[in-house]
Amino acid sequence: MSDQIKFIVDSLNKEPFRKNYNLITFDSLEPMQLLQVLSDVLAEIDPKQLVDIREEMPEQTAKRMLNLLGILKYKPSGNATDMSTFRQGLVIGSKPVIYPVLHWLLQRPNELKKRAYLARFLIKLEVPTEFLQDEIVADTNKQYEELMETFKTLHKEYEQLKTSGFSTAEIRKDISAMEEEKDQLIKRVEHLKKRVETAQNHQWMLKIARQFRVEKEREEYLAQQKQEQKNQLFHAVQRLQRVQNQLKGMRQTAADAKPESLMKRLEEEIKFNLYMVTEKFPKEIENKKNELHFLQKVVSEPAMGHSDLLELESKINEINTEVNQLIEKKVMRNEPIEGKLSLYRQQASIISRKKEAKAEELQEAKEKLASLEREASVKRNQTREFDGTEVLKGDEFKRYVNKLRSKSTVFKKKHQIIAELKAEFGLLQRTEELLKQRHENIQQQLETMEEKKGISGYSYTQEELERVSALKSEVDEMKGRTLDDMSEMVKKLNSLVSEKKSALVSVIKELRQLRQKCQELTQECDEKKSQYDSCAAGLESNRSKLEQVRRLREECLQEESRYHYTNCMIKNLEVQLHCTTDEMKAYISSDQEEKRKAIREQYTKNIAEQENLGKKLREKQKVVRESHGPNMKQAKMWRDLEQLMECKKQCFLKQQSQTSIGQVIQEGGEDRLIL
Repeated sequence: MSDQIKFIVDSLNKEPFRKNYNLITFDSLEPMQLLQVLSDVLAEIDPKQLVDIREEMPEQTAKRMLNLLGILKYKPSGNATDMSTFRQGLVIGSKPVIYPVLHWLLQRPNELKKRAYLARFLIKLEVPTEFLQDEIVADTNKQYEELMETFKTLHKEYEQLKTSGFSTAEIRKDISAMEEEKDQLIKRVEHLKKRVETAQNHQWMLKIARQFRVEKEREEYLAQQKQEQKNQLFHAVQRLQRVQNQLKGMRQTAADAKPESLMKRLEEEIKFNLYMVTEKFPKEIENKKNELHFLQKVVSEPAMGHSDLLELESKINEINTEVNQLIEKKVMRNEPIEGKLSLYRQQASIISRKKEAKAEELQEAKEKLASLEREASVKRNQTREFDGTEVLKGDEFKRYVNKLRSKSTVFKKKHQIIAELKAEFGLLQRTEELLKQRHENIQQQLETMEEKKGISGYSYTQEELERVSALKSEVDEMKGRTLDDMSEMVKKLNSLVSEKKSALVSVIKELRQLRQKCQELTQECDEKKSQYDSCAAGLESNRSKLEQVRRLREECLQEESRYHYTNCMIKNLEVQLHCTTDEMKAYISSDQEEKRKAIREQYTKNIAEQENLGKKLREKQKVVRESHGPNMKQAKMWRDLEQLMECKKQCFLKQQSQTSIGQVIQEGGEDRLIL
């Protein structure tokens, strides 16, 4: 306990509490002050608990703390296992109750903060089923559950990001690189704007280009939707095929099956189900009930000692001897009818056991068959998801194999053609290399001749001029095509704009009527709103007055409870002070009679008596410990002797029942029994 208090004091003296306690001052705190310390520690874990308990009812304080401790999963230990005792100790500020709570809270503050934070969002509000019948309430509850699941996933991602090894230096480097890239893009955009501003009608062209880009994005979105719908159609067709195949298989099984076989199968299933319901399951239920009753009986009985075990062993031995005697009597009677019945009973029990074993094997086989069917369906679904086809069976598989063989022959032919083409490609590649070498040789000869004639570089410049002229012609053609495309695009856009304008004429007329109606409704709404505001202001003023009255009543009740609590504390202190003064008077007094009446003298006398009693008990324990072994051995010998005499007695009675004659011999004037 002292280590616990020391840990609490050290933790309270640190951040964020900084209470400046020592062991004496902390142990001398009043119950209200101790409860305030506990409330401050709970407020550090959950900021909603920051309350001055002097302004709160004791029942509300206990309810608030118990609610948070339940959320934090605190389990009372020691003397506080009973929840009523724990609640009462929490209300009155009992130290044996509050010290373990403070020790448990201050050991793991970070973990409890996290748990309290998550409890605000993950503790589900239980809505009664009668309210869930309303569609709005049900939708809101469903949305609430979805948001809770979303919060769980986001919190897990947040924790993973916290634990992942992202360093701030890398993030800053990435941010700086992104900022540089952003600056470069801004400069590039400004440069392109300057180049475009020189052209005529550049704003109009930019607008058209923007619209064109929007239409392109819309076209991509529509293409994506089209692809999704195609995929959905494909999956629907596959599902239809699977259902048709299942229907076909069921029809085949129904066509092949005869009424006699179906009836036989149904009768077997009915027999098996009847056996399971009428024989197997009731026996199992009865066994489970007996086992439960036995376990409850064992749990309800108190703990057993060594003497109880010895007593039970003796009872078991007695019952075993009685059972053996009954068996011997039964064997001695040797009734043939009973023997035949026992034989039939044995055969019936063997058959019933075999029947139960076969039923269990059948049940296991059915479960195994169901699991294998589930696995087969899972495998079929996986193969369908993998390549979109089903597993083939029977004739379909044969047709598929024949198709594969024909495809393999076609593949071999195509492979041979590809090999021939590769060989021809190698020849052509070699001829190309030879022609390139000849071209280089001719080019070198041409250059040497140009140098001799004094016109070096003539052929190169001529080739460059031809290439530039070809590029220029291509660029001119591209410009012409782009201008034609732009003119066609402008025509299309103009036609679209005119069509949209013609289509919007009727809509604009309807919009004008709706605007007039909207103005009338807004005027009516403003009038109703002003009436509502005036009425709400009056009701709000009345409500504030009522709230003030209610608050004053609560303050009055709190002050009354504090007054009664203070009076009780004062009376307790007066009684303690009176006892203390009487004790001091008796202790200081010279009268021996009064000294004997002092509590200290009585306690010292009781301590001396208990010490003497303890010495006597230790001596007695020593004597008992020394004589325990021989006494136990002697008791065991007496029990063995009793069992031996009992056995002899039973043997004599058995012999007497068979012969009905006892042998009595007179020796020395005494009757003796010959065993």
